[in-house]
Amino acid sequence: MRFSLLYAPTLKESPAEAEVVSHKLLLRAGMIRKVAAGVYTFLPLGYRVIKKIERIIREEMNRVDAQEILMPVIQPADVWRKTGRWTQYGPEMMRFKDRHEREFALGPTHEELVTALVMDELKSYRQLPLTIYQIQVKFRDEIRPRFGLMRGREFIMKDAYSFNASIEQLQKSYDDMYGAYTRIFKRCGLDFRAIQAATGLIGGKVSQEFTVLAESGESTILYCDSCNYAANDEVASTRLPEPSTEAIKSPEVISTPGVKSITEVSAFLNVPGTKIVKTLIYKYGAREIAAVLIRGDRDVNEEKLASLLGTTDFHLLAGMEWEDYPELIQGYVGPVGLTDQVRLIADSEISVMRNFVVGANKSDTHIINVNVGEDFQVEEWADVKLVKAGDKCPDCEGTLLSTRGIEVGQIFQLGTKYSEALGATFITEDGQVKPYIMGSYGIGVSRTAASSIEQNHDENGIIWPISVAPYEVSIIVLNYDRKEQKEMGDSVYEGLEKKGVEVILDDRIESAGKKFADSDLIGFPLQVIVGARTIKSGNIEVKVRATGDRREFPLDQAVDRIADLVIQMHESLKPED
Repeated sequence: MRFSLLYAPTLKESPAEAEVVSHKLLLRAGMIRKVAAGVYTFLPLGYRVIKKIERIIREEMNRVDAQEILMPVIQPADVWRKTGRWTQYGPEMMRFKDRHEREFALGPTHEELVTALVMDELKSYRQLPLTIYQIQVKFRDEIRPRFGLMRGREFIMKDAYSFNASIEQLQKSYDDMYGAYTRIFKRCGLDFRAIQAATGLIGGKVSQEFTVLAESGESTILYCDSCNYAANDEVASTRLPEPSTEAIKSPEVISTPGVKSITEVSAFLNVPGTKIVKTLIYKYGAREIAAVLIRGDRDVNEEKLASLLGTTDFHLLAGMEWEDYPELIQGYVGPVGLTDQVRLIADSEISVMRNFVVGANKSDTHIINVNVGEDFQVEEWADVKLVKAGDKCPDCEGTLLSTRGIEVGQIFQLGTKYSEALGATFITEDGQVKPYIMGSYGIGVSRTAASSIEQNHDENGIIWPISVAPYEVSIIVLNYDRKEQKEMGDSVYEGLEKKGVEVILDDRIESAGKKFADSDLIGFPLQVIVGARTIKSGNIEVKVRATGDRREFPLDQAVDRIADLVIQMHESLKPED
């Protein structure tokens, strides 16, 4: 490709709308353009990056015998209603009616549709396992699209689905995908971690998230300083403290006028937050109420709570809602004497506490020296706390640290959630009729491109890993209107093309500064520089974008040496088998 023909409208300044590095640089490098909030057009350079990532994904999917299909974006409401997700997805799902008033959605994911696809075809255990995948545009009506390609309303995704006859088959499919994802992200040149993750609206009980480490990430990752434990903060757990050895004291009712918050109670009673148990009232379902007990210095992890309640449709009791429950005194609710109409859930950490403070279920009043088993009973224990840096690792004696990350992929063991709901069954070897045991596996293709920039950039622009770069080599001819430089640049360009190198020739009649700036901004991995000095010395200068290292090759060896360097850079990204 000649730069003079390339549609790559670069910008000197970042548009005001761009918040994170990847968004700024994708716009400035002429790779994307905004159509609407969270909706972008890929220009030639940006689309080449997407196609490179897709090619890596396809190669690794094929390696584990996954077969590519393409399903429609438009999905009928009926199949989603059967699994219950038509209502669960809420306003995030883009819905519409056709001229016949039939309801449809633009697919945010395809578990329902793919199950409906195969259920009439896969009837015997002999046809299992089967894994199929697609690379396709998805839609989610984000309430606040932001960060460019990282949180859009329209995005490119690879989604795969496995259909298995047994738990053992599912585990094999899941492990195969884990290995494929590991190779994909290594080949894309990303620094990532596979961590435990919440299953959310996709479902299932086992999930791992592939997260690119970057400070701009929206995910918080907790990891151990001594072992391999790592988890998203939505599911992270911690080792319980040793049980308190304090002698049990008798409870005492204390007047606390106007004192409601943990900070106020702590100051008024001169006790730390670790000696207070707060009672948070959640409303879920039609009129169901849950009281969640948690240590005073902790926050409830609502992902964990959603799993426990079996719904994401819940919220803290607020405002006028308190008037519907006169037996619950806002700011002073506690577990002692709490009405049986309230579902009581206690975080597991409460079980090792002694002589703590709680609300007295009476205005302006708390109780001190309260103990589980002595003053109230707990039948439902659960881990519902939000774990944070400094907590103890659940797997060893280490301490948890935290970092930020960008989710680029997630794999799920779905079990029979969708197959049971849709009546998708097969006949086992011994003649039984059973639902498929399924897995679901997603990669955000466009988000992977943005994540790469978040990890690979400097003050001058993007530094693409060579495996996903729009072109591998940029030939910068400083004065293309001078015959000798033009002929030398053309010669190297044609030689590299014959070697199969993806090369772009900057043949524009522009200043050297403009050419260098654009090449750095766009992030071509290798820059070949042809100028007056080249003509004089007979040596071609090559700059490695990532390191700034410069090398010189004799003109008669330049094409071979540059091609070899390209191969070496690709080899450095190949994962070990």
